[in-house]
Amino acid sequence: MELSEQQYNQIAHCLPVQRGNVSMSNLQLLNAILYVAEHGCKWRGLPKRFGRWHTVYMRMSRWAKGGVLDRVFEELQRQQIIKITVDAISLDSTSIKVHPDGTGALKKTALNPSESPGVAGLPKFIWLQPTQEQP
Repeated sequence: MELSEQQYNQIAHCLPVQRGNVSMSNLQLLNAILYVAEHGCKWRGLPKRFGRWHTVYMRMSRWAKGGVLDRVFEELQRQQIIKITVDAISLDSTSIKVHPDGTGALKKTALNPSESPGVAGLPKFIWLQPTQEQP
């Protein structure tokens, strides 16, 4: 899923004007973002043909905060250049941590064996008093 030059020209009005010494065009950046979105890879896994992954990530982050990406994807949908649908959403258990009390787990209400030795049964260990030697 890459945009051609003709498709890019249809949505170019949604993108900010590049100023200064920029090594990557907006078209290259959009194609890199679309690659990550399509393949679900990490930013570090971006192929070398798209340029440095950190450059792509930083500019994408600025565009996301500024609302540029929202406008671009809205225009891509409206022009029917690409169609984006969310098929499935998955949450990783490492990203959502719940305290055991929040899951409805049973509380520890049983007495400790040291508090009630009669209920606990025989001790699990034997305590030997140190002996003193007689001179």
